[in-house]
Amino acid sequence: MKAIALFAASAAALVVLAACGSSTQPTNKDDGVFTYLLDRKTTWAENKVDTLPPLPTEANLLPFTVSGNTPLTFAIDKNSLSVGSDGVIRYTVVITSPAGARNVNYEGIRCDNYNWRLYAGINENQNGWDRTVANDFRRIENGELNSYHAALYQDFFCANKIPVGPAKVIAENIRYGRTQSSLIR
Repeated sequence: MKAIALFAASAAALVVLAACGSSTQPTNKDDGVFTYLLDRKTTWAENKVDTLPPLPTEANLLPFTVSGNTPLTFAIDKNSLSVGSDGVIRYTVVITSPAGARNVNYEGIRCDNYNWRLYAGINENQNGWDRTVANDFRRIENGELNSYHAALYQDFFCANKIPVGPAKVIAENIRYGRTQSSLIR
């Protein structure tokens, strides 16, 4: 009787194992092709930028540090700062030389892929925007003396490939010098 029960149990186990080996069942043969959720390619579309913000005023500028090795000063216009539904953080940056020369650009940074884009720069008369200088998204360069895009991305705008919060939070972090590395404690 024990022999029959043992035989029946063995036969049942073989049937279960045979079913598991069936080619209609999912397999793990492609483990080497695993992709993290945040690294998966999506059909991303950028929001259209039809209107540009007003030119910045001194009262609305929030200075930030890029490097102790650069003589230039950098500031963001807090009123131009926005986080779009497309994940792009848009802002006006003001770069000033020790002699007082200024570059003013309206730009965007994508947290998901470490890219930046120029939408417009201040015109020759310093009284409006010039869209002819616009470019497509480009990779942010690290290690440059004046790599303010990397400083904005790493210190204030992005964490784990997403914006750190809404524009108000980002502006407050810049205002009080709360970088992402200073918040980790």
